[in-house]
Amino acid sequence: MNEIKLEPIGYVLSSVTERMDKNWGEIKSKIILNSEYTGALLGLENFSHVIIVTYLHQAKYEKEKHLQRRPRNLETMPKVGIFSQRAKDRPNPIGITAVKIISVGDDYLEIKGLDAINETPVLDIKPYYQQYDKIDSAKVPEWVDRLMKNYF
Repeated sequence: MNEIKLEPIGYVLSSVTERMDKNWGEIKSKIILNSEYTGALLGLENFSHVIIVTYLHQAKYEKEKHLQRRPRNLETMPKVGIFSQRAKDRPNPIGITAVKIISVGDDYLEIKGLDAINETPVLDIKPYYQQYDKIDSAKVPEWVDRLMKNYF
């Protein structure tokens, strides 16, 4: 298989410095772009939300611990495989979160609700297209609602 190489486009600037599993909804943070991407945010001021793709740099996937486990290791959760959950400790530690835009600058994006800690590398920013990114009839197991209570 070919090697895949990704380079960050910037990083997260946040008051959150340690990993956590809830209350991300009110967290405000900034994405600071690398200098070569200054100006690339032009037009985002016309959107209310974006999707942020991050590299979860402090994640540590261990097959024995994470291949199958209870989400957040909670006894009230069913044992499921890593690809049935949004856990941070995964084979490829990629984070994807839809967030609200607060403000847009030439080289930064201020946002609300990003579940990433300070200095997390940002791989991409995509505008949220309601017609493309939302599925009204999506089905999830009941435990997901319990797990995500108070997450955002």
